[in-house]
Amino acid sequence: MNKFSGIDLHSNNSVVVVSDEADRIVYQRRLPNDPVQIQAALAPHREDLVGVVIEATFNWYWLVDDLMKEGYVVHLANPAAIRQYDGLKYSGDFADAAYLAQLLRLGLLPEGYIYPPQGRQVRDLSRQADATGAVPDRPDPGDREPVLTPDRWADAGRTGQASG
Repeated sequence: MNKFSGIDLHSNNSVVVVSDEADRIVYQRRLPNDPVQIQAALAPHREDLVGVVIEATFNWYWLVDDLMKEGYVVHLANPAAIRQYDGLKYSGDFADAAYLAQLLRLGLLPEGYIYPPQGRQVRDLSRQADATGAVPDRPDPGDREPVLTPDRWADAGRTGQASG
């Protein structure tokens, strides 16, 4: 029987949910952010797990890397693209983790890119610089000097500048 796991990752703990093809919860627990404990929670379901979904928060690298190293199929959920429907009766970490697993089961999971470890440092520095304004915004294309194209050469020769 196929199973699906959703992990709602926080700074010091994770909520791990495993559900089956009928969305029945077969395992749910809040665990400390310890790879050994999270792997132990997933181990009884490993053979049936189609995938493990982890919400892309600021601290996902360690968990994604660890589970991928152990051979799990890991999906990184893009939380900005996930909208839970209005009027949801239940909410909270356990419901969020179950919802991630459900989206995977339904094939509706909006995924983020799992950036390779060797390029993350440059990516993180770039994103941090953008967020702090250390990198200037790109110039407005309208602020460029006009391009001298063949149809403007004649004008440029007469006036000393291109028309446009």
